[in-house]
Amino acid sequence: MKSNEKKVFFYKDELNDEFSSAKITPRIIDENYKYEHSKLWNICSYIMQNVLSMPIKYLYAKIKFKIKFIGREKLKAYKKQGYFIYANHTQAFADTFIPSLACYPKRNFLIVNPENVSMKGLSHVVEMLGAIPIPNRIDGMKNFLEIIEKRSKIQNCSITIYPEAHIWPYYTKIRKFKSVSFKYPIKYDKPVFSLTNTYKSYGKNKVKIETYIDGPFFPKENMSLKENQEYLCKLVYENMVSRSQNSNIKVIEYEKV
Repeated sequence: MKSNEKKVFFYKDELNDEFSSAKITPRIIDENYKYEHSKLWNICSYIMQNVLSMPIKYLYAKIKFKIKFIGREKLKAYKKQGYFIYANHTQAFADTFIPSLACYPKRNFLIVNPENVSMKGLSHVVEMLGAIPIPNRIDGMKNFLEIIEKRSKIQNCSITIYPEAHIWPYYTKIRKFKSVSFKYPIKYDKPVFSLTNTYKSYGKNKVKIETYIDGPFFPKENMSLKENQEYLCKLVYENMVSRSQNSNIKVIEYEKV
């Protein structure tokens, strides 16, 4: 990626401003949404997610970003159990598979907004590649929690969460995020890892990604669920902020108005 095509994005709200170019009307994710499918569907999903798509993911990440993982061995130590990955959200396409490359051959799923499974003709493909949409109706929460438990606790898969929620392309800092998503690893007794994508210059006007993996982080036994959510959120946030300082180039400038 060349770094001389610098843009300036203006923002008002770190928590809610979105810079993705895609404008999609979200579908309804309620009690009728199917998180579970047939055995054949699951086999096809696995083949698409962990076999057919992996060379494409690898080549894209290597050719476009010369991606390098630092700390990947921390995930390998937990290859026989599920865990949760919290990552910064700075790429519309690459963010869908960078965690998958990091934890391969473990199967990785992503908690996504309903918009991600609302594209006509592509919704089933996105689901097969590991997307788990958050319900936008309260009656869908039961099925959602059941699939999170199954993927992480029974099937021992990894689940990636982007707590910043919104895409800020090539952003080199870490935006403040809420603690609500940290209830899952506490509820299902799973370790937490942070994944921080940083941007480095190389060659002449080129940018590469160095991805730092840290953890595992665990809740404390003497804390309530709410206290542990805040504790893990703070721990992951501070760790990601520290790692983000390894970026040494800005492709896009962000200015608050």
